[in-house]
Amino acid sequence: MIPAILLFAATYVLMLVFDKYRPYIALTSGLIFVFTGMLPADQILGAIDFNVILMIAGTMGLVALFTESKMPMLLADLIMERVPNVKWAAVALALFSGVISAFVDNVATVLMIAPVGLAICKKLKVNPVPFIIAIAVSSNLQGAATLIGDTTAIMLGSALDMSFLDFFWYHGKPSIFFAVELGALISAAILLFIFQKDTETIEKETKRTKVTDMMPTILLILALALLIIASFIPKKPNETNGIICCVLLVVGLVYSFAKKKTWSAITEPMKEIDFTTIGILVGLFLMIGGISANGVIDAAGALLAKAGGGNLFVLYTVIVWASVLISAFIDNIPYVATMLPVIGSLSNTLGIDPTPLYFGLLSGATLGGNCTPIGASANITGIGILRKEGYEVKNSDFFRIGIPFTLAAIIPAYIYVWLVYGI
Repeated sequence: MIPAILLFAATYVLMLVFDKYRPYIALTSGLIFVFTGMLPADQILGAIDFNVILMIAGTMGLVALFTESKMPMLLADLIMERVPNVKWAAVALALFSGVISAFVDNVATVLMIAPVGLAICKKLKVNPVPFIIAIAVSSNLQGAATLIGDTTAIMLGSALDMSFLDFFWYHGKPSIFFAVELGALISAAILLFIFQKDTETIEKETKRTKVTDMMPTILLILALALLIIASFIPKKPNETNGIICCVLLVVGLVYSFAKKKTWSAITEPMKEIDFTTIGILVGLFLMIGGISANGVIDAAGALLAKAGGGNLFVLYTVIVWASVLISAFIDNIPYVATMLPVIGSLSNTLGIDPTPLYFGLLSGATLGGNCTPIGASANITGIGILRKEGYEVKNSDFFRIGIPFTLAAIIPAYIYVWLVYGI
């Protein structure tokens, strides 16, 4: 266990210090886990979340077609017509991202909304880095709002046999949806403060951009609809979302080729798939699989459960804030998967209502990823998009938005859940 912990910790330190080399560091560490046997051979494929990989690849290709159609430019025009300055444009885009993310995977949301943010920044000639970071952290926040917003929400719903409506009203009380939205309102105020100096007036354009082809937009909307529908299908394959995105990309490429009659119609969108981001994620998946196989996550879960003793409020507090801290550095899916049965067993032993512990786990684990640039797949994806545009994101750039945003979102949710379900 100790070698796995040391390698894992060293990798994250190196990734934070040498941000330009993250893909190489992550993949090298992942391969070390594999070749040293810390990640057993029969667990390698299971450690990699192919659903996320396929979804990123498929959606990036669709977004390339979407961008080529000039639809993001039109959406940018429409947003800029309705906001007075750059500050409100950034906040409006972040809120829009949050709304979409309540129903669609966070990574897919970032891939869909980021091109609109880039288009707005190009028109206004402003730095897109804070815009895209705001989009990413907002998408992470809303993942806990509904049953279909994030994988961790689906896992909690399955553990508690919750329906879609239970996320709005549970056991006769307003549910976790309202905790998330309370955090969203306060975090929006934080974004307004962060962007307070960006008061440049947006000049209203007399002409709106003309969209050259509606098919990519139709395909993206279809992807959105199918992802929502798929979330209600029980016992579906784990790669369902990724397959949906990739199949629609193939449809888009075939359509583009038939229209243009040139191979560039296929090769150019494929070039937009960010294999650097995919490389980072593959490395992280292997690393997390390695520490999980060595019992690190199980040990962390057991330690958390014991830390609170028999006091429900102490247990709740420990679970929320430890989840925030742990999820800032490791993927929240294996952590939540480990902690759900731990909380169930603990509540049975102590004879307590587990609801605040479950909701605290979901909110803390979901929001903790916003603390660091490598704490959530959506963050890695957003940074990858910026890198392809020629912008390097410093750790300080991310911390300036991610940390205050996280605190503004988690503190009200922490208080709300306890007041509604803990007392």
